[in-house]
Parts: sequence; C-alpha cells; structure tokens
Amino acid sequence: MWCSWASCSKMRASVTMLNIDAPRWDQNTFMGRVKHFFNITDPRTLLVSEHELDSAKALVESFRAGMVPPGTNQEQLFYAKKLYDSAFHPDSGEKMNLIGRMSFQVPGGMAITGFMLQFYRTVPAVVFWQWVNQSFNAIVNYTNRNAASPISLKQTGVAYVTATSTALATAVGLNLYTKRAPSLVARWVPFAAVAAANCVNIPLMRQQELISGILVTDENDNPLGESRRAAIKGITQVVISRITMAAPGMILLPIIMERLEKYPFMKYFRSNLNSYSLIRTF
Repeated sequence: MWCSWASCSKMRASVTMLNIDAPRWDQNTFMGRVKHFFNITDPRTLLVSEHELDSAKALVESFRAGMVPPGTNQEQLFYAKKLYDSAFHPDSGEKMNLIGRMSFQVPGGMAITGFMLQFYRTVPAVVFWQWVNQSFNAIVNYTNRNAASPISLKQTGVAYVTATSTALATAVGLNLYTKRAPSLVARWVPFAAVAAANCVNIPLMRQQELISGILVTDENDNPLGESRRAAIKGITQVVISRITMAAPGMILLPIIMERLEKYPFMKYFRSNLNSYSLIRTF
C-alpha cells in the first residue's frame, strides 16, 4: 500500500515506540484480562507451521534489538508476539513441546477430563485415566518450569511418581468407598483425585523455588533479591487456581450427565460405547 513520506515515517515511529512485551489490553479491567488470556491460550496457534513460528521469533527478537523490518505494522508485530508467546519459553526462549504449551490446555484438558468423567466405574479405567492425566500435568509443569530455578530430572521424576501415586490412591480409595453411595458421588471422585494430586504435584515440581526463593523486582523491574515467602504465596495461588479451574467442569458436568442418562438415547449410547471402550482391554 502506497503512503506519503510523512505518513510512512509516522507509522514507522509508532511501531518503533510500541512495547510488545506489555499486555496488549488493559490488565486493570476484567475484559482486558479475559482478552489477554484468550489470546495466549488460543488453540489455533497449534496449527501454525514451524517455519512461521521461527519467523515470528525472528521478528520479535529483531524488534527488541531495535531493528524494525520495512513495512512492518502493529498488527504483524502483535501477531508475531502472540505466536512467540504460544510456542517459546519466556525465560529460556526455547521452543516448547506441543503438549506442554498453554494453547493445548483447552483441547487437551477437555478431552482428558471427559474421559475421566466417563470411565469412572471400574478400577482399571480409573487407574488408566488418572495416570494419563498426571502424565499430561507433568509434561505441562516441566515445559513451563521456571528457568531461573532449574529442577533436576530426579526431582521431576519424584514429583511425577508422587503426584500419580496420590491421584491413584485417592481415586481408587474413593471409588471403592463410594460403591454403595449414590452414583453422583462416584462421579465426583475424579475431581477429588485431581485436587489431591495438584496439592502434591505443583509444590514438588517447583520445590527449588520454595527452597531458594524467587526473584523479586520493583515496579521498574530492578531486582531486589530472592524471597521464599513470595514463592510460597505464588505456588499456593497456582494450586488453588488449578483446582478452581477444574471445578466447574468436573462438578457441574456430572450433575448434567446424571440427568441426561435417564433418557433412552443416552442409555443406548452408553451401551454401544462400553462395547468398544478401552475398559475392555484391561
């Protein structure tokens, strides 16, 4: 598109003055925060090619270095930053595996939650899907670990085994305990297992931060020191938020499913599904 020398210079100046590392929307408003988190968890970024991701990273790094490619506009920069944030670790800059990216949380988490809520009646099914869920959580936590507080493979393994064991013990124990309870209570067992595992998995995966503390900065990003209290507060909030985010789907959906299963079409669907489910493989 043609533009005059003055207008092009003005556009280039506005792009140069842009701070792409700051959130695009006002974080002091609810809608601003909603738009920001929808942007960074957009599942469509999973379909972007490796070449496009690498090009986005190159554009972001060039912009940070003060070199703006000719013809670059704000929307291109914002989109490049969106792709960069979706695929590259914020601390190390390394490309993250697809399963561990935040953009995979919605499709991946929904699928696993659906399976846990559907296959809850038998112990083998409970064990399998709780193991899948904790393996998924371990990949996510390791992928998004704090690079400033590295954790060894041994510590990662201990956290994974402990969280998986906790989830399995909670799920199997409650599953057996609720055999005579109303079916709705049994449907809530996966949520109890997920909540218990989160209370163990996250602190163990981020234990180095609890031991050494995390870096604290002032409003100008000047380092003030490391704080264990800040680490405890942050990790506690992560645990609570993880459980809270799982609650609506894992508490409300069983109530809805309990009502729906009284209808003939759901009984027919369940009988056919069970014939081909993974439960038969155990």
